[in-house]
Amino acid sequence: MSNTLTEIETYGVERIPDADRTARPLDLFRVAFGGANTFATCVLGAFPILFGLSFWQGLAATVLGLVVGSMILAPLSLFGPLNGTNNAVSSSAHLGVHGRVVGSFLSLLTAIAFFSISVWSSGDALVGGAHRLVGLPDVDASYAVAYGIFAALVLVVCVYGFRFMLFVNKIAVAAASLLFVLGIFAFAGDFDPSYPGTLAAGDPLFWPSFIGAALIVLSNPVSFGAFLGDWSRYIPADTPRKKVMTAAFMSQIATILPFFFGLSTASIIASKAAQYVDPAAPNYVGGLLAISPAWYFVPVCLIALIGGMSTGSTSLYGTGLDFSSVFPRFSRVQATVFIGTLSIVFIFVGRFAANLTQSISTFATLIITCTAPWMVIMMLGYVTRRGWYDADALQVFNRRQRGGRYWFTHGWNWRGMSAWLASAALALSFVNLPGQFVGPLGELAGGVDISLPVGLAVAALLYLALLTAFPEPREVYGPRGPRLVQSADTPVPPIIDARPAATEPVAP
Repeated sequence: MSNTLTEIETYGVERIPDADRTARPLDLFRVAFGGANTFATCVLGAFPILFGLSFWQGLAATVLGLVVGSMILAPLSLFGPLNGTNNAVSSSAHLGVHGRVVGSFLSLLTAIAFFSISVWSSGDALVGGAHRLVGLPDVDASYAVAYGIFAALVLVVCVYGFRFMLFVNKIAVAAASLLFVLGIFAFAGDFDPSYPGTLAAGDPLFWPSFIGAALIVLSNPVSFGAFLGDWSRYIPADTPRKKVMTAAFMSQIATILPFFFGLSTASIIASKAAQYVDPAAPNYVGGLLAISPAWYFVPVCLIALIGGMSTGSTSLYGTGLDFSSVFPRFSRVQATVFIGTLSIVFIFVGRFAANLTQSISTFATLIITCTAPWMVIMMLGYVTRRGWYDADALQVFNRRQRGGRYWFTHGWNWRGMSAWLASAALALSFVNLPGQFVGPLGELAGGVDISLPVGLAVAALLYLALLTAFPEPREVYGPRGPRLVQSADTPVPPIIDARPAATEPVAP
């Protein structure tokens, strides 16, 4: 495979040949950071203010959520270099040859949700900025054109593939960061770090608001868990693991820049244009434009364009890759075009016909609540296997074969599947998003949304308990054997072609 930008990537989820794995941990940093260095992250950064926290309380919640979320995410970067494929395929080792579709399904839904959010938020900012700057009509037609431009550009980038996406993100990281830094000069005169928030001292809503804000921030790095392998699979297998994990960790820590931008500007909006931060109908983008000096409208439009391209491409690229892994008859390019077209239709219908722009954020939160336990199972599986995997056996599903180390019970590893199903269901029942979605157990913690901590803890305890009570076959652990758990002398079926062989013609 050539490394030129103009050559369309042909690889799907098969193991990337060593000769073509020339990416570096720095490239992983650029793609992951570029995908989050956008307006969508700024909107998340505004939530502590929407929840009534002061600036300093909001900053503390942001840092807490960002550090914890980055620590959860970092280990998910190891599967790509190790197995040369995406994380959904790697999950075959822990959920089974067929159970790996869980990871594909979660990443598919997450990607469509975040692709939609990025296009909507960036399109709104672009139209709003152009309206204030050159008088562009603030009508549905303007938004439709903006959404269409974003979506089409993103689809082109994703069709060309990883190399082109990496090129776009190299530019996006530097450009968007510079434009955010320019915001220091735009808002320095209005920024007041002593902004007190709306919660009085000792208010019983303080801890629910603080923890809720931290969890919203934490959800941003967690949302990348299913996608890291899409990008890290091009990193050579012999790259030190510490460097790969550090790149993934720092890519999210660096998002303190857009988070801080969102938090700071939201505190200004709350002081000067409070109607835009009404929790019942928040409009961060509108508020930002209302408080921005005229000369900053162009940077706002540029951030919208660059950010929409970066976030959209990282989301949609993984979507096409995963779809092609679930339906191998589709090539990566065909799957990307198919899913991209469906996503674009969803964006337009959701924005203009069904008014889903608010509910899609809730939908994304619920998906992440289900993804976090999956990530825990992947991480603990990596630890118990001592980082050893059979790359060939991971590809059994994609080749339409049967058997191998990860066949378990008819292609399903009920240990991992049970742990995920139980922990995800319990986590969903603890979700507390007032006015949007409250699970049946959502009020048990005094209004605090503890869904993610519950999901993470239950997944870890239940998965380890099942591995201990019902040991997996010795063959799945490799030459050094298991760590922390026991194994069983269960025979492993050989890999065979599930499709009947063509009948040879009989010679006359």
